Amino acid sequence: MAVDKGQVVGYVRVSAADQNQARQIEALGDVDRMFTDQASGKNTDRPQLQEMLTYIRDGDTLRVTSADRLARSTIDLLRLVQQLKDKGVAVEFVDNPSLNTDTPQGEFMLTILGAVAQLERATIRERQAEGIAIAKRKGVYRRVPKLTPEQVDEARRRIAADVPKAKVARDLGVSRQTLLTALASGDIYAHASG
Repeated sequence: MAVDKGQVVGYVRVSAADQNQARQIEALGDVDRMFTDQASGKNTDRPQLQEMLTYIRDGDTLRVTSADRLARSTIDLLRLVQQLKDKGVAVEFVDNPSLNTDTPQGEFMLTILGAVAQLERATIRERQAEGIAIAKRKGVYRRVPKLTPEQVDEARRRIAADVPKAKVARDLGVSRQTLLTALASGDIYAHASG
């Protein structure tokens, strides 16, 4: 009895309706099943990608021309590759075989990309915190309230009528802590009637 080595599944994405898919399809060669999306890289609504992720199974190989056709960012790429690896699927990049997940070099390159993405996220958070600190020192930083003054007044009325704070918070779509902060703050959440 022969062991089934799985299917080769192709994925093609073009960014605009006027782009031709033919180059990518030709570059992928023979595949058992093809999925094609016509969407911007920033567009998260890629139905064929979602269908492919549901279809593909352990032992299969996903073949795409390049990483930017599969994902819109390094973080998105790493998330998708990990999702596929968790399913037992190998990923093959025709234009950049050094990223193929079935080789030690590919694993190494993806690990490096992961480290770079993690550093980028940490650097962005650090810069954001520094910017907020500077703005606070200058007196120009003010966090946008999650509740309007009218919502805070309504919350006060409901709580005075013995409605539990947790229920009021849920009804307003905020955490209990956000509600408590809003109730305690006089400057950010001024009374609507005042």
